[in-house]
Amino acid sequence: MLEPNGPLPPEIYWRRRALAVGVGVVVLALVVWLVLSLTGGGDDPEPDPAAAGVLTSETSTTRTPTSSTGEETDEDTADGVAAAGPGGSSGGTQSGSSQSGSSQSGSSQSSTPSGSAASSSSAAASASAVAAGQCPDQALAVRVTADRPNYQVGEEPEFTIVITNIGTTACERDLGAGLQQVLVYSLDGSRRLWSNTDCFPESTADVRKLAPGDQAAFAVKWSGTTSEPGCQAPRERVPAGAYTVVGQLGGLRSTPEPFNIA
Repeated sequence: MLEPNGPLPPEIYWRRRALAVGVGVVVLALVVWLVLSLTGGGDDPEPDPAAAGVLTSETSTTRTPTSSTGEETDEDTADGVAAAGPGGSSGGTQSGSSQSGSSQSGSSQSSTPSGSAASSSSAAASASAVAAGQCPDQALAVRVTADRPNYQVGEEPEFTIVITNIGTTACERDLGAGLQQVLVYSLDGSRRLWSNTDCFPESTADVRKLAPGDQAAFAVKWSGTTSEPGCQAPRERVPAGAYTVVGQLGGLRSTPEPFNIA
């Protein structure tokens, strides 16, 4: 049976047998590899129900503080009390942060309407002033001059305060003597020596209508002595020296104008 029989040479039959055996070995090896592969893939452990239960329990436990924190935040917000949650420092911190954010948000929201109300009030006041035709400070300029640059001790300098409408529309403004001030300072401006309203305060209104470029001028004479508000302190003669005079209308002030007393 082992000896090849047939019309062909024996070598041909031996080669065919060797090839058949080789193919069989290869096929057997492939079958074994396939079986081992399938067996190895099937060996993967299926999820253990107990382990799955543990994971589910852990997941639920992880979510529980969040829900608890939310409940505590609502209660604390209602009570207005910031308290740490019993779930631990992490839960307490989150609750506090949430409440802090809520407080800040509330503050921001409450301040926003106030700012809007303030803006509305300011706009209404501004509109009212414009409707009344009052001159705003930005539309006026104040300047003061001395009638001479030099005086002798004992002379009474005369100052002129000039108010000019530098705006683009005509307007009215109270230029009464009670709102006008002429003040004398030392040259460096550190010492206030006199004001025309210290001893002779006036409250009489003097409403003037000023077209653009119009000026209103008022003359004020100084006795050359010191004074203080209320005119309670003794008035003393100002010695020789260099001084400045400043004009003021309400909150508007002129630039200092120097003069000398010799």
